[in-house]
Amino acid sequence: MSEENHQVAGDERGGSLAAIRVLELGGIGPAPFAAMLLADMGADVIRIDRPGGRASLTVSTAGNAMLRNRRSVLLDLKQPPSVDAVLRMVEQTDILIEGFRPGVMERLGLGPTDCLAKNPDLVYGRITGWGQDGPLAQAAGHDINYIARAGVLAGMGENGSPPPVPLNLIGDFGGGGFPFAFGILCALHVARNGGGGQVVDSAMVDGVALLATSLHSLVAEGGWLAERGTNLMDGGAPFYTVYETADARYLAVGAVEPQFYAAFLHGLGLPAELLDTQYDRATWPSLKQTIGNRIRQQVLEHWLGSFDGIDACVSPVLTLEEASQDAHARARDAYHRLGGITVPAATPRLSRTPARIHRPPPARLGADTAEVLSEFGLDVAEIFAGGGADSQITI
Repeated sequence: MSEENHQVAGDERGGSLAAIRVLELGGIGPAPFAAMLLADMGADVIRIDRPGGRASLTVSTAGNAMLRNRRSVLLDLKQPPSVDAVLRMVEQTDILIEGFRPGVMERLGLGPTDCLAKNPDLVYGRITGWGQDGPLAQAAGHDINYIARAGVLAGMGENGSPPPVPLNLIGDFGGGGFPFAFGILCALHVARNGGGGQVVDSAMVDGVALLATSLHSLVAEGGWLAERGTNLMDGGAPFYTVYETADARYLAVGAVEPQFYAAFLHGLGLPAELLDTQYDRATWPSLKQTIGNRIRQQVLEHWLGSFDGIDACVSPVLTLEEASQDAHARARDAYHRLGGITVPAATPRLSRTPARIHRPPPARLGADTAEVLSEFGLDVAEIFAGGGADSQITI
């Protein structure tokens, strides 16, 4: 596991986006995640936080790994000098990212019309739960609400039981931050080729629906049943589910293809004849019981040894801490130590312009205010001379 606590600046960032400058209006969830993806690839991402704001719902600024690789400027956007400062920064920026409810940036005087007037080539990225229009555009929500309304939550869990409460990975990050970053880079490609700037309207509910494209195809073909826990990849199949071991640990099984299922049965010491009924849904409940009873007879380490070197698509269910210490993760240097905490490495891996973690999260909100504003040619004393909350910011 690498230790990457050093800081670099300017051209030393490296990466495929080293020539790109991003302004991130401070928020939580998918917007800072998308900003992190861009920063990991070398973009100069400057986060604008507000006095009294928060970098996360649960952790301090210094401990928030999603704030890595960027600097923090503290500005009170309710004060005209700060708004003017942001507009002047926009003139020297490629991308702006914001994650407020529709209309908030317009009321601040920092909406797309205001910013694109200052920089016609600006990519103005906005991400919300429901999108910029539609009957729910102004409604509050979180990850669970978006995946519920997109039809994805209904497909999770056991037959006869309510859907489980999943981690907030599908809506916030899988259907939120990743498509958002992709859309931003698509718009940047257009701007860099003379097509001008534009607005990127990214909605988490849309992104979750996009993730479910293959499920919609299965429904159309009659290959997906509405009842939870009865389908190929929702835990209904005995060869694609999770089983408890004798020591209350768990094995994740994904032996979908016949050759992997055959290897799985062999590793369990079960009759090879069971392979004949692999795709017969009528046999799945009894097969799950048979396999579950067998796996509960031994501890996790026994089964890991039994399946070692066998292509049966069997894996241990690891905790986050265990995952960072896993032999495969260590061999790929998949986790780094940053500012005293363990964080996932930047990914994906580019052969010529690799992503990297070059700067820990800011020690506090606004830690880089004076430095950054000076780089933009702004008079720090002038911005903070108008009184109000700005005048209380320590720089």
